[in-house]
Amino acid sequence: DPYYRFNDVMYRWISLDNWTYSRTFKTPFDVRKWQKMNLVFEGVDTVAQILINNITLGRTDNMFNRYSFDITSMIKEVNFVEVRFLSAVSYAAEQSRCHKAYSIPPACPPPVQKGECHANFIRKEQCSFSWDWGPSFPTQGIWKDVRIEAYNHYQLIYFSLTSFFVKSSQQWSLEIESIFDVIGSKPIAGLVTVNIPKLQTEQTFSVKLQPGEGSIVLLVNINKVRSSTVEAWWPNGHGKQTGYNMTTTFIMETGYQIEKVSKAYFRTVELVQEPIPGSPGLSFYFRINDRPIFIKGSNWIPADSFQDRVTYDTLWLLLKSAADANMNALRVWGGGVYEQDEFYDICDEIGIMIWQDFMFACALYPTDQNYLESVRAEISHQVRRLKSHPSIILWSGNNENEAAIASNWFSIPYADREVYIKDYVMLYVKNIREIVLTEDKSRPFIASSPTNGLESVKEGWLSQNPYDTHYGDTHFYDYSSDCWNWTVYPKTRFASEYGFQSWPSFSTIEKVSSAEDWSYTSNFSLHRQHHENGSDQMLQQIRHHFKLPQSTDNIKKFKDMIYLTQVMQAQCVKTETEFYRFSQSEIIKGEGHTMGALYWQLNDIWQAPSWASLEYGGKWKLLHYFAQNFFAPLLPVAYEDEGVLYIYGVSDLHVDLELTLRVVGHSWSSLESVCTLAKDGVTVKAQSAVLIYKESINGFLERCRNCTRKSCVITFCLVGEGGLQSPTNHHFLSSLKDAVGLEKTQLSASVSQQDDIYIVVLQTTAVAPFVSLDVGSIKGRFSDNGFLMTEKKKVVVFYPWEPTSVEELEKSLTLTSLVDIV
Repeated sequence: DPYYRFNDVMYRWISLDNWTYSRTFKTPFDVRKWQKMNLVFEGVDTVAQILINNITLGRTDNMFNRYSFDITSMIKEVNFVEVRFLSAVSYAAEQSRCHKAYSIPPACPPPVQKGECHANFIRKEQCSFSWDWGPSFPTQGIWKDVRIEAYNHYQLIYFSLTSFFVKSSQQWSLEIESIFDVIGSKPIAGLVTVNIPKLQTEQTFSVKLQPGEGSIVLLVNINKVRSSTVEAWWPNGHGKQTGYNMTTTFIMETGYQIEKVSKAYFRTVELVQEPIPGSPGLSFYFRINDRPIFIKGSNWIPADSFQDRVTYDTLWLLLKSAADANMNALRVWGGGVYEQDEFYDICDEIGIMIWQDFMFACALYPTDQNYLESVRAEISHQVRRLKSHPSIILWSGNNENEAAIASNWFSIPYADREVYIKDYVMLYVKNIREIVLTEDKSRPFIASSPTNGLESVKEGWLSQNPYDTHYGDTHFYDYSSDCWNWTVYPKTRFASEYGFQSWPSFSTIEKVSSAEDWSYTSNFSLHRQHHENGSDQMLQQIRHHFKLPQSTDNIKKFKDMIYLTQVMQAQCVKTETEFYRFSQSEIIKGEGHTMGALYWQLNDIWQAPSWASLEYGGKWKLLHYFAQNFFAPLLPVAYEDEGVLYIYGVSDLHVDLELTLRVVGHSWSSLESVCTLAKDGVTVKAQSAVLIYKESINGFLERCRNCTRKSCVITFCLVGEGGLQSPTNHHFLSSLKDAVGLEKTQLSASVSQQDDIYIVVLQTTAVAPFVSLDVGSIKGRFSDNGFLMTEKKKVVVFYPWEPTSVEELEKSLTLTSLVDIV
């Protein structure tokens, strides 16, 4: 396995060599019957010369492009095809050397990443040269389908549909774009029929296809009566993801008939940037089908260094896990790849909105003619390929490149700034933005993330401070401040990146390591940590609130460390996300109206410490279980300010609710609650965050007689009619390392099977913080994990992802709580 131990370095020679893929094939059809034959590559990674029967067809230099070569005159009954690759690493170095006028930073990644240089000089997955969470495996190969297309008269190359709602006439319309290649010198006339049976909509158009490559655009209006019954596509948690089967039939005067079956989705998206009363700057939020939506989710990175290992099942598991944690959005980050069609199909199906970056990240980029031509082809191909997906709600030009210039990450002398600014505008505005606006008028575009949105545009596309909380989105990382302290977080309009690292579970690490590696400071552990000072930062964050493990048993100590990093990460991201959620309806000192929280990052590319909440292989870290709660549609959130406890009712639901707030004080030393308060008639407003409770901590401690800050913890939840209930949230009154009365507990569990799920009944003899259930490498997830156990019994469900048994689960199940860490 290339991921085993130190193989990322041991196998580097593969990337430095040049590789040729070749084969002989018989043509499976009579070549004399076809006017045109193309050899089509959906994806070539990356720099190659392509030959058939020893004739060069052309060259490729862009992993994200589609290449089609005319082989009509070269194809025989038996053929020899070759793809001769150049090492991506040496090609990138050569391109950088040739760019003599001025350098384009960064030259190389930090040494801790053990990566390769000049990734910005090759149109290839940028993180394949290493990242601060991933290895360097600069691959060479045919990473997507390759085929021969033979046709007469004409061929359909791209087919897309986008929906629009015309407010004046209260009507939905569909724009259908078809791009053809027409052989010969004469136009071809014919008829196109579009049929959507469910909407009783059928329209026929006369069309004329011009010679060469060209497009026809058809506008299908859904009549008024039908428009009122159209079910729109909604994000997860806000409604259904209805799609309508649609058949488009092309009957031309010559050539064959094409029948295209697709799904039509109806949804609108606006990115609203407007003045806010009482606050300088502009709002930054998404309106879907005319409804403001608070964006809840994470950031997506490539699921593997080797894309061919990313199957439909891999994608389904990761995306379904996002939806199961109450997420409604993911940002496809700009240092990876434009994902495969199936990724977006699944998002369409389960209601995950996609913020789609173009593939440029944390670097400056060249703008010479050849480079721009390649990028232009890439952008138009990707927009044409992807624009039919209702899940995609935004195109974004790059990741952090506006910030890189504004904050001068690369120490560019002031005198030289102009040339880089000119390049920036040339690439993202004059080329990428132009193409996007031409190809797709159905969704918004921003040039970078983080950005100040319209304010950045006003400042010539490069704002002074892209991290300004009054405009656009922000990325925020702070590893040294105490993460339980909400005052360190930016009260931003939109938090599109923030997070903390943790280790993946032992069962995940075990697969790619050997016994000598199993300690926090082993060579292996250091090798896997690609973020400068990452291991120390995790320790520092843990020390704020927890005692470090002192076990003399090395493996236990390592497992305890893994557990603590996961508890720390979960609690940190919870605190920060809850801060963003409770800030959505208020302006404090000119800041607020936060309308999005996308933490960094959802998934992992390999087995290593990272910011992810899902481990490589899909196992849920404690953070992902916490996300299920902190992204819940209805949630009470608490914070303390100057000795006063505030509880907000946060709701993504579409109706106001009358609820009861239950606030309970628990002593660490007893399973009997110390005091309970039920506040009835609490109004939680639809899609907002409102203050529903406040009490001074001193008042609370007096009310709960036997409590001190160190001896008690507060839990609270919202309860409504008909079984409506929020998750139970908690607020710690002191660091857990200072907690008084925590006792060693006996945790025990019994497992039973019920249809295709398993019921785990947990028992405890004392209050147990952060109870973690782990079944090693048995694939599946629990209904809840990492919870505070304040009652002696709790029932948890295990959902298996592959067949297992009660015996297997009982044998593998380990239970850990904070008091087990010694």
